Amino acid sequence: MTDMKNKSVIITGASRGIGAAAARKFAECGAKVMLCARSGGDIDDIAAEITKAGGTAIAQKTDVADYDQVQAAVDRAVAEFGGLDILINNAGALDPVERLENATVAAWDSVIDVNVKGVFYGIRAALPVMKAAKGGTILTIGSGAANGALEGWSHYCSSKAAVHHLNNCLHAEEDENGIRALVLSPGTVATEMQRVIKKSGVNPVSQLDWEDHIPPEWVADTLVWMATSDSDDYRGAVVSLRDESIRKRVGLV
Repeated sequence: MTDMKNKSVIITGASRGIGAAAARKFAECGAKVMLCARSGGDIDDIAAEITKAGGTAIAQKTDVADYDQVQAAVDRAVAEFGGLDILINNAGALDPVERLENATVAAWDSVIDVNVKGVFYGIRAALPVMKAAKGGTILTIGSGAANGALEGWSHYCSSKAAVHHLNNCLHAEEDENGIRALVLSPGTVATEMQRVIKKSGVNPVSQLDWEDHIPPEWVADTLVWMATSDSDDYRGAVVSLRDESIRKRVGLV
């Protein structure tokens, strides 16, 4: 098991799916974990579960589309954990699935606020802390949708293309300062988002069976690996879990 003892980690979108699995995995590896999500109940329960199992976890109700709330989360992590070593920008939205001609403007805006501005806000709040400590890791959940258009997903595809480039910018500006910036493109994952996609019946992704999706625990394992120096050759780049060589390096096959 990868040793994350005394590492401080913030995970956004931690109330379910990838975020919840990542929180459990990092805590299992010894990290001090802050779970962030817009709704407090689920993250409170998961943090309590982790603590009961002997780990260290706190819940912070956070809307990543609000910079002040993101800054407050970082400030609390620093106050309670003594710093911030790893930020995982996982919070993301896709619903509703709508063709451009019928797209709801407010909903389109909301997805961009969460998926793009939320990632930027995390980076902006975390950077001063990490640079003062002479290093840190910022991991962002990307998507194959960043590179290919899908019917009904204009907001999601655009947002993921943006965060892939945002990661490139972060790497270009801060790699020399010890900031490790990587994107994970996990493929399709068995989470609630896939149920929304399935229900829409739009584009080929909705036609996949539940068994076609990888478990969120695979993504959690990969994020832990990405937080180590073993993934340094991917700094500034996109790690794809569709890549068999990546799965082997993580130990998934």
